[in-house]
Amino acid sequence: MTDETDRRTAETVIVGGGPAGASAAVFCARAGLDTLVFDRGRSSLKRCAHLENYLGFPGGIDVATFYELARAQMREFGAELVSDLVESVTRTDTGFRVETQQGRVVETDRLVAAAKYDADYLRPLGTQDAMFTTHEHDGESEAYFDREYPDDDGRTPIEGLYVAGPLAGVADQAIVAAGHGATVARTLIADARRDDGYWDAVADRVDWVRRAAELDDEWTDRERWREWFDGQVLDDLSREAETVDRVREAVIDEKLAAYIDDAEIERRAERGHRRLAATLDDDAIVDGLDDPTVVLDSLDDDTIRSYLDEP
Repeated sequence: MTDETDRRTAETVIVGGGPAGASAAVFCARAGLDTLVFDRGRSSLKRCAHLENYLGFPGGIDVATFYELARAQMREFGAELVSDLVESVTRTDTGFRVETQQGRVVETDRLVAAAKYDADYLRPLGTQDAMFTTHEHDGESEAYFDREYPDDDGRTPIEGLYVAGPLAGVADQAIVAAGHGATVARTLIADARRDDGYWDAVADRVDWVRRAAELDDEWTDRERWREWFDGQVLDDLSREAETVDRVREAVIDEKLAAYIDDAEIERRAERGHRRLAATLDDDAIVDGLDDPTVVLDSLDDDTIRSYLDEP
């Protein structure tokens, strides 16, 4: 029997912590969604001897370090990672009930299936005929998840269920899977915002950070943003005035928060360097400080040295 302490809720559950699931988790968590990732660490990427075509790593990156960085980034933005196997997903009145091998039970509004192998945990949803396809091999029949079940953005015929990465039929390449995970997350986020009263013109969330110096003086005025926003409100929009006001201020907050000044840019750059350094081998860092041919020439030497001097 499951102990009550193993029961909880989450706005979004992601099954699988490989490139697709990790990318989806980063986007969902950054959007403010309570995000829980179930990952046993058995992504098919671990069959790769060395990851050499993922953008941003000129010398390639070993898979163990790549995963450590991915997990650190998920946690950095608030996603929770749990090492456990999801055994079943069933429908509830408001979303899904997720049950795991170790007895955890999670009620969630939305679920992203991002593990490449073994989608059997989805069978309790009761749509096997549409979700799974049967293949004959050596006289035996075997059912596989139908990669065409989700659309290009990861949506499925089951409201609230999304599929990301190779399970959705995209290429196995890590960077392609990560890109699809981000696409699916943006789809999920927009759907969640629609459920919260947003409408199509303002449902999509753009996740980026810009220099405050690029912000023209007129756009530092909140009233100017309100004028812009009101241009997004359709005449036949069926929303209460209170909802429109709430969404307006939330969207303007997002827009303004996306602009950061030079001091904040420098602070974030230094933090980024230190987080990278914390993942690397100290001996390799020491050697790299004097070798202009290695990736460390892209990092700030003073920041790296200060990191090495810390206990």
